[in-house]
Amino acid sequence: MADLAAYGGLFLSAFLSATLLPGSSEALLSGLLVTGRGAPWLLLAAAVTGNVLGSLVNWVCGRFLAAFRDRRWFPVSPRRYEQAAGWFERYGVWSLLFAWAPVVGDPLTVIAGALRVGLLPFLLLVTIGKLARYLFILWVALSWSGA
Repeated sequence: MADLAAYGGLFLSAFLSATLLPGSSEALLSGLLVTGRGAPWLLLAAAVTGNVLGSLVNWVCGRFLAAFRDRRWFPVSPRRYEQAAGWFERYGVWSLLFAWAPVVGDPLTVIAGALRVGLLPFLLLVTIGKLARYLFILWVALSWSGA
């Protein structure tokens, strides 16, 4: 039962971290790996799945709410929106490989929705980037803990 709580907690942390809410799923994943709570590959799956689904929420927000981006309640500030749009104009859909990056990652996923990036390329690129990041964290944590 404790492992189930670890997977569920990590999924929720990763999901919330991928939206515009603060969170640190990387620290939680590292802690769970170092303390041996849960199977590493299942923890990886929970983190990646939660994080990608959180990014999908951002994409949906961008897709359907972009017309309201000047409103106070819009999930991305005007400055971050313009910054992410600039990245997108410069690097195109491939910039979604960096959806995991702090500061610009979440706005990039909103911009992708606003600019009508297709769902399949969005999910593929975001998943690759986030999987690479979590694999790196898994490797570092397991190497450090000697597991």
